[in-house]
Amino acid sequence: MQETEIHPALAAIMHDQRSPLTLVIGNKNYSSWSMRPWLVLKAFGIPFEEIRILLGRPDTTALISEYSLAGKVPVLISKDITVWDSLSICEFLADQYSSLHLWPQDVAARAHARSICAEMHSGFSALRFDMPMNIRAALPGKGRTMGAQADIGRICEIWEDCLARYGAHGYLFGSFSIADAYFAPVVMRFRTYEVSLAPALQAYVERVIQHPAVAQWIREAEAEPEVFPAHDARLEKSP
Repeated sequence: MQETEIHPALAAIMHDQRSPLTLVIGNKNYSSWSMRPWLVLKAFGIPFEEIRILLGRPDTTALISEYSLAGKVPVLISKDITVWDSLSICEFLADQYSSLHLWPQDVAARAHARSICAEMHSGFSALRFDMPMNIRAALPGKGRTMGAQADIGRICEIWEDCLARYGAHGYLFGSFSIADAYFAPVVMRFRTYEVSLAPALQAYVERVIQHPAVAQWIREAEAEPEVFPAHDARLEKSP
């Protein structure tokens, strides 16, 4: 397992005796919402403990409710603070570890990054439903409904705009940020369903896949023995 080097600014923060962070997640193969804050923690070298709760089991809701009454993963626990919802967790981490610059430093870029993450957070329902994340699967052409195709088009517009303005040959805003973590589950979907992309966007997809934190998540997802039968059955029925 590859370890992420700890940022020098983080080393100073770690001297303050704060309790370790605990992140409660679902299956790595399926849980796109869990993937986002996990990647942020790993990519920026923030130490944390991981609790994985299997999805689609009779006791799933009860187990999650031990950490959050919202009944969903991910959940972040920091001392006596509990934060649920992936975007709230990312914002909490950005506040707590401000010296690591989890968001872009430039004001305009930061506002842009927050906007596209909010759009990802609240939108793209067709893509989520018709092309759910399943890292272990290979489903070329599946789930390509009109709604999903429209969502793919909008995501391509977002990526093209960000890369043109800020990213060039790097990530959406130059350096890896919350924005890239937020769109990483989309990258996983494009990989699973073999979505054809323009060369610049395909190159971005490959950069994300090769990022050490993303590569670790993929390895661990592929090594999971558990399945989510209801989820997989819906995939098989998709057009």
